Amino acid sequence: MTTATPKLPPRKRLRISLRSEAFTGLLWQILVVGIAIAVVAWLWSNAVHNLSVRRISTGFAFLGREAGMPITDTWLSYSPRDTYLRAFMVGIVNTLRVAVIGIMLATVLGTMIGIARLSANWLLSRLAAVYVEVLRDVPLLLQLLFWYVLMQGLPGARAAWRPIEGVYLSNRGLMLPSIPIGEGQLWVLGTAAVGLLVFYLLRRYLIARQMQDGKPRYVWPYGLVLVIAAPALVSWALGVFWTVTLPELRGFNFVGGLTLAPEYFALLIALVTYTSAFIAEIVRSGIQAVPKGQWDAALALGLRRSFVLKHIVLPQALRVIVPPMTSQYLNLTKNSSLAVAIGYQDIVSIANTTLNQTGQAIEAIALIMAVFLTISLGISLFMNWYNARIALVER
Repeated sequence: MTTATPKLPPRKRLRISLRSEAFTGLLWQILVVGIAIAVVAWLWSNAVHNLSVRRISTGFAFLGREAGMPITDTWLSYSPRDTYLRAFMVGIVNTLRVAVIGIMLATVLGTMIGIARLSANWLLSRLAAVYVEVLRDVPLLLQLLFWYVLMQGLPGARAAWRPIEGVYLSNRGLMLPSIPIGEGQLWVLGTAAVGLLVFYLLRRYLIARQMQDGKPRYVWPYGLVLVIAAPALVSWALGVFWTVTLPELRGFNFVGGLTLAPEYFALLIALVTYTSAFIAEIVRSGIQAVPKGQWDAALALGLRRSFVLKHIVLPQALRVIVPPMTSQYLNLTKNSSLAVAIGYQDIVSIANTTLNQTGQAIEAIALIMAVFLTISLGISLFMNWYNARIALVER
C-alpha cells in the first residue's frame, strides 16, 4: 500500500508590475538602502578629503604608538609607556567595572525599594515614595557632581572614618579588605564556577524527573560536592593559601586592601541610586500587575506573605518587569559616559585624551561607539534570552 506524498503549496511568484504591492515595496526598500549608502559614502569621502587637506592622518595605526597618558585607577597593569591600544583596553575594563557592578547593585536596591513602596507600613512606603520621586526628578549629572563634591569634602587619610574594622572612608576613596588573587586562586574559582553550572543543570534534570514520577530527590548533596568540596580539594591539591589583606595607613595614604577611588565611588553611587529609582517603579508596577486573587488564594491557604511574594507573585511579575528593566540596564551603561565630568578614566575619557593627542577624532569616536554598541547588544541579547525563558507558553 503506497501513501501519497503531500503536495506543497505553490510558491508565490513576484509579479514585476508597478501595480504589484510586493514589487513596489521591494523597489522602495532598494531605493532607501541605496540613498543611505550614498549618503554614508559622501560623508566618508568628504571627511577623508578634509582630513587630507589639513594633513591629518587617518586609520588606526596610532593604536600601536606609545600613549604617554597616566591612568591611576585601573585593574589592569598599565604605564604611560604602553600603547594606545592598551589604554583603550584599560578604559573598556573601567567602563565594565561601573556597568556590571552598577547593574547588580541597582537591581537589588531597586527591587527592595519597589517592594517597600507596596508595604503595609505607612512610614516605610512613604519613605520609599520620597526616595523614588526625588531621585527621578533630579538630573543625573547634578547627582553625580553632588556625590563627587561630597567625597572631596570627607576628611583626609589620617582622620578617615572607620565604620567597621578594616574599612576606611576618606577623600582618598573607600578602602576595603581584599583577598589577593593569583593563578592558584583563579583555578579554585574556575572550579567553583564550573561546579555551579553543573549543579544548575543537574538540579533542573532532577526536578524534571521528579515532575514525571513524583519521587522526591535531594539536590543539596550534589551542591555540597560540586560547589564546596570540589573547590576545596583543588585548593588543597594546589597548595593555595587564602589571605585577607587589610588597608593600613602609612604616611599620608593607605596601602594594602582594595581601594575604590573617589571618582569611581561617586560615579557608582550616583548611577546606582538614580537607576534604582526607576527600577523600583518597574518592580512595583510588575507586582501590581499580578491579579489580587493570587494573593488572596495564597493567604487563604495560610502561606506567609514573604513566601507568597517570592514563590508566587514575583515569578509572574517578572514577565512584566524584564522588558522595561532591559531599558534601564542599557541606560545605566550609557550614562556611565558621564564619568568624564568628574575625571574618572573610562573609555570616553581615554578616547578624548587620545583625540586631543593624536587629532584623529573620527577613529576615537568610532571606537567609543563600537564599545558601547557591543556592550549594549550583549545586554539586550542576554535579557531577550531570559525574557523568552520566563515567557508564558500557550498550548
